[in-house]
Amino acid sequence: MAATASNVVFDDIFTVNAIDKEGKKFDRVSRLYAHSKNYDMDMTLDYNTELFPLVNGQSFAMALATSLARDTVAPAGNAEPADDSEDKDADVWRPDGKGRRGLEEDYDYVMYGKVYKFDGGTAEIVTAYASFGGLLLSLTGSFRHLTSVVLGDPVYILIRK
Repeated sequence: MAATASNVVFDDIFTVNAIDKEGKKFDRVSRLYAHSKNYDMDMTLDYNTELFPLVNGQSFAMALATSLARDTVAPAGNAEPADDSEDKDADVWRPDGKGRRGLEEDYDYVMYGKVYKFDGGTAEIVTAYASFGGLLLSLTGSFRHLTSVVLGDPVYILIRK
């Protein structure tokens, strides 16, 4: 039986509760506040409104991934993934449209950033913070759903309507 390793470290369906509730600070950027359907998570996210317009009450799927490469499958009894290339992310996404197709093909809006802070909060509730070129994300909820989100790691946020 083949083992599957996923690059997706978190995913859920969110519903927008508010947009720019402290006022709009930038022309093409808004801050949304959303709550997740499955894991009871709260999210605050800065996003480009021209590239990905959203309205209050709208639902969307959000995933966090460590790589855009599709899931790798390892043969039974082998700890190494079937894709043994040294740089599994090489040419996953290129502006000219050439190269391998990755997770970005399944989403409408993708940003690359880094997990820069992890707040322990209470024993049960934690908050992970990531920055995507200055556009910020905070994700708060049960530590059980954020165990694969690691401080200092690069991360992709992938969103689709």
